[in-house]
Amino acid sequence: MKQVALITGAGQGIGAAIAKRLADDGFAVAVLGRTLSKVEKVAGEINASHPDQALALKADVAKRDEVFAAVAATVDRFGDLTVMVNNAGVAPTTPIMEVDEETLQWAQAINVNGTVWGIQAAVQAFEQAGHGGKIINATSQAGIEGNPELTVYGSTKFAIRGITQTTAKELAPKGITVNAFAPGIVKTPMMYDIAHEVAQNAGQDDEWGMAQFSDGIALGYLSSPEDVAAGVAFLAGPDSNYMTGQTLVVDGGMVFH
Repeated sequence: MKQVALITGAGQGIGAAIAKRLADDGFAVAVLGRTLSKVEKVAGEINASHPDQALALKADVAKRDEVFAAVAATVDRFGDLTVMVNNAGVAPTTPIMEVDEETLQWAQAINVNGTVWGIQAAVQAFEQAGHGGKIINATSQAGIEGNPELTVYGSTKFAIRGITQTTAKELAPKGITVNAFAPGIVKTPMMYDIAHEVAQNAGQDDEWGMAQFSDGIALGYLSSPEDVAAGVAFLAGPDSNYMTGQTLVVDGGMVFH
């Protein structure tokens, strides 16, 4: 069977690294993001070394119809879908007393709703093709253990772990596995933005902000997007076939359970 993956939030950072790694592993990849120029750049880089193996797609994962349309476009282009990576997300850093309705609804719509729409669209595609498949959701170290000022973000990432477990049980009879990956502190544009905001809230500089997150990593250094992509490649490949409902923590040793 031809392996085809759709990766949401793939215009930069972890999502782009996942798309490139899966392409290296032989997947055809649909690279989805809200900003077409960003995903076109990533797809172009993949196609330069793997001709005709990447497709750029523009969609807002908070909008169910757009997610379903992106999956349909992927199947139209590559003839199938076998792996769905629900990676898109936003990460507001908001002290609890400053959380408002707009921030909660924004993060929920993208992180949680977007994951649900991605699961639904993938299941429909798998069923139409007459086979099972793999669904891989992005949670976070902040979805394993609470972190201050991340009530909004953390609540969505804890929710994604719950969605992963419940849908793993529900979809197992269809031959569909559902797992999640939980990055720790990754050197991405989003992470630098989070550290900047936390530092600003405390009247400190950006280096102090990053230190608040990097302290306590057993391996002693921040991860690269490629470190996370390697874990996702395992979940997308055959070696994880007997895993479902699990969260693979790729954090350099921050949380232990």
